[in-house]
Amino acid sequence: MNSAADNPFKYSDDNKRYHTYSYYLKKRFGQKVMKIPLNVDLGCPNRDGTKGTGGCKFCSAHLGGKFAGDPCDDIRTQFDSVRRMMNNKWSQGLYIPYFQAGSNTYAPVSELRQMYETALGIENCVGLSVATRADCIDGEKAELLGEIAKRTYLTVELGLQTVHDSTALAMNRCHTFADFLKGYELLRENGVNVCVHIIDGLPGETHEMMLQTAKELAKLDLHSIKIHLLHVLKGTVLAQMYEQGEFETMRMQEYVNTVCDQLEVLPQELVIQRVTGDGARDELIAPLWSLKKFCVMNEIDKELGRRNSYQGIKFAH
Repeated sequence: MNSAADNPFKYSDDNKRYHTYSYYLKKRFGQKVMKIPLNVDLGCPNRDGTKGTGGCKFCSAHLGGKFAGDPCDDIRTQFDSVRRMMNNKWSQGLYIPYFQAGSNTYAPVSELRQMYETALGIENCVGLSVATRADCIDGEKAELLGEIAKRTYLTVELGLQTVHDSTALAMNRCHTFADFLKGYELLRENGVNVCVHIIDGLPGETHEMMLQTAKELAKLDLHSIKIHLLHVLKGTVLAQMYEQGEFETMRMQEYVNTVCDQLEVLPQELVIQRVTGDGARDELIAPLWSLKKFCVMNEIDKELGRRNSYQGIKFAH
């Protein structure tokens, strides 16, 4: 594997040829920063009938909060519990409370303000991360988030998954690319950093479709992106589809090539928060190779090195 000295990518101090979140946070804060995942159980409009019922076909019952705190506990208790586990790996550092599970702007502004301020009041917290759906952002909520963004490092993570409405419809997203753009624009008008979450390997999507998602997002003023592999999880509609042979999951080399192609068309300044995901062993049905997360990340590094490539080399300015 190439060394840092051989790396042509400027936003790196090691062999990574893309703008990692770890690198960004260390440059910004001067030390290790850890995200502490929380679950306040605000639910989702795609489950309660507001937008749809049943949720997205790939989404599990815990709404993506498998590794977050216990929603029965208050924010401070959750934070302390997760922090203790993380401190077994990293003995010290700064923290970013991360409202992870469900749609964390899906509540009245007064309730949102209270929960955000509670998290920001915890010692050694240097920012806030809020995951949500773009259709759970309106003018009033964007203004609240804009106020917070003026005094701390705030990132709002919008789950998009794909720019292709045909795929979104097939996955019961009850959410379009136009919905995403509306929420994104409200946030940017209020000075809020936007992170977007996408999924590679959704049923019916070709390599070119996944690459097109990256190209469309490259046109926007995003702070960061999370690239995630489709996980087939127990108890989901997607699991039923998989077991009935309606689609196949991506092979590792196929995924690695797709991620590298996507990185090449994204601007260099864009922070890459993830290039794969964590699938819980007790829930993951397929692809099982994704459990070897660091192996996948190493293969991405090796492929970029083999190509003598890096993030942004094909970005169309």
